[in-house]
Amino acid sequence: NVLDGCSTATKTAKGRKPAVQRTHFDTNLDFQSVIPKAWAPAFRAPAHCACAACGRLTLPEVGGVRSSLCGRCRGNASPKKQRCRLDGQEAKGSKFITSSASDFSDPVYKEIAITNGCINRMSKEELRAKLSEFKLETRGVKDVLKKRLKNYYKKQKLMLKEGNCADSYYDYICVIDFEATCEEGNPPEFIHEIIEFPVVLLNTHTLEIDQVDKADTFPQVLKKVIDWMKLKELGTKYKYSILTDGSWDMSKFLNIQCQLSRLKYPPFAKKWINIRKSYGNFYKVPRSQTKLTIMLEKLGMDYDGRPHSGLDDSKNIARIAVRMLQDGCELRVNEKMHAGQLMSVSSSLPIEGTPAPQMPHSRK
Repeated sequence: NVLDGCSTATKTAKGRKPAVQRTHFDTNLDFQSVIPKAWAPAFRAPAHCACAACGRLTLPEVGGVRSSLCGRCRGNASPKKQRCRLDGQEAKGSKFITSSASDFSDPVYKEIAITNGCINRMSKEELRAKLSEFKLETRGVKDVLKKRLKNYYKKQKLMLKEGNCADSYYDYICVIDFEATCEEGNPPEFIHEIIEFPVVLLNTHTLEIDQVDKADTFPQVLKKVIDWMKLKELGTKYKYSILTDGSWDMSKFLNIQCQLSRLKYPPFAKKWINIRKSYGNFYKVPRSQTKLTIMLEKLGMDYDGRPHSGLDDSKNIARIAVRMLQDGCELRVNEKMHAGQLMSVSSSLPIEGTPAPQMPHSRK
């Protein structure tokens, strides 16, 4: 018993049980002499180390056998030593098993994880050299370069697997960035009116950008935008989604303006991609680094045009979206309006296209 090395002093009275019991531990006790030998390895100070494949913290096996892999990865480990390759080719001796895209026991995921570890140890100059070798964009901060190279390699490896879901993705992304009247401090009771309604259309296949012309009053602008979207066959022939720089464009500005113009909220605008949220999640940066100018800077780009011009802002947002698509990000709907309230959309839900645009009915 481990407590055999302890001495107990009890204060007793005749015919009574001990009223107070105090336990004194012998600080000079050698626990290794008390613990059974078969248990001894489990009581040693655990030496945590990162799994070479997936990065999880792992402990030595009971019995003192050390391994650079965690238990899950040890089960899938090949007897041959694996080497990471950054040339888009299979490592020597590696063998891939065809399985579903959600089966992370497939060896391809282990090789991707090992390669990610190699990429994490590369300097900025090495990252740029490797990206240049693959004819990829070399601008951006180090974290962006690492993410770009990891996603390129991951994409190349997963292309070898069955079940490519590219056909389920959007054909177009509509970038909308309203400019509205505002007041210093933006008090809650202030009524914002939309003064610019720019729309930029991004083709996710060619990465080309198109834009809608300007119009006059809000109902006229909205009708012209909807007619333009119909002309592009969005929601009928082509799958599409709306993209904004933040939540306010749809949840506040459009909502308030529709009330002022006595129009119902258009159904096609009830779901959208908040690029700030997508950028933060993809590049693993805090919300404070998801402002338009900061996103451009981190991606190695300058603002093109006049700041706070709705059309120029939309074009620059589209440029960020293009770069994120090139870096392997799957931009998808992450926010929606439900019963007049802003809500998040889970990334685990299947990608759904936005309804075909229709001019909303007037409010009674």
